[in-house]
Amino acid sequence: MLDRKSFLPTVALFSCLTLHPANYQVWVTNERSGDVTVFDAERQSVIATIPIGKRPRGIHVSPDGKTVYVAVSGTPIGAPPKLDAKGNPIFEKKDDDDEENGDKSADGIMVIDVIGRKIVRKLNAGSDPEQFALSKDGTRIYASNEDVATASVLDIATGAIEQIVPLKKEPEGVGTTPDGNYFYVTCETEGNVFVIDAHNYKTLAELKVNVRPRSVAFLPDGSRAYVPSESTGKIHIIDNHAFKVLDTVTLPQGSRPMCLAVEPHGKKIYASGGRSGTIIVLNAADGKVLNTIKAGARPWGIAITPDGKYLYAANGPSNDISVVDLDRETELARLPAGQSPWGVTIVER
Repeated sequence: MLDRKSFLPTVALFSCLTLHPANYQVWVTNERSGDVTVFDAERQSVIATIPIGKRPRGIHVSPDGKTVYVAVSGTPIGAPPKLDAKGNPIFEKKDDDDEENGDKSADGIMVIDVIGRKIVRKLNAGSDPEQFALSKDGTRIYASNEDVATASVLDIATGAIEQIVPLKKEPEGVGTTPDGNYFYVTCETEGNVFVIDAHNYKTLAELKVNVRPRSVAFLPDGSRAYVPSESTGKIHIIDNHAFKVLDTVTLPQGSRPMCLAVEPHGKKIYASGGRSGTIIVLNAADGKVLNTIKAGARPWGIAITPDGKYLYAANGPSNDISVVDLDRETELARLPAGQSPWGVTIVER
């Protein structure tokens, strides 16, 4: 008897995959091809490819669903770090001139009209924006500026940078709390996590976690934050009221967690496992690992559909995205995207 999953690396588990009626689209940034792939969620087919600029990575949709924002950067793509005998990344010291050949004019946040699928504006977001978050009301963007150790606060209406917040080395992940009162920024090099007041932009707390914290996610009620450590294969659980680390969860061996997503009811947390090629499922209450789901090569960005039924994962090295059934906790298909898919967002129609 043939194993259906043996066909996954080619393109998909099924030759023509149709999911339950879905009123949403899946938008995926492709870092190397410089574009965004738009999928029809019901038919699981590409309906548009939008040229966007250099190195598109972070991507989010506005609260009203009318606009998609994409972070672009002229900083050259670096080779992935080598691994030591235990599978841990080896990071080489960067010289001050490493970025001298970068194109800073390419940096920014691209603004895309969802209906027209066209770029309508480009916002200045400071140097080398990689990830960002939107304010709860959708009027501000909080962007990490990796190469200058800051975060920029943008007023979307005016296009002005309202505030530059000093941080530590290599800020990356950004997330806004569900109540909109704070935003978190994670810094890779030394494992710093900053909690910033979203009203006056003052730093309220600086937490210490393991190195290479790539992202942050929150329970729907805002009581907990979750921060992964890619290098050590752990996830930190943070009290979002007291701003302190409550627990640190060790993931299965070989896991290199990057992006986190919380299902709509807040019962489970999902982590993209990076080099492990898996999606890790955790109990939100205690952080216990419940399952691992096989996905594509080095899944990075992930997003869950509004109904909580499916998860989409961007698989950079294999140029495709995984479609994961969350009820059955299994990968249904891999759909071709652009070159080096990086980020995913769900746009309701």
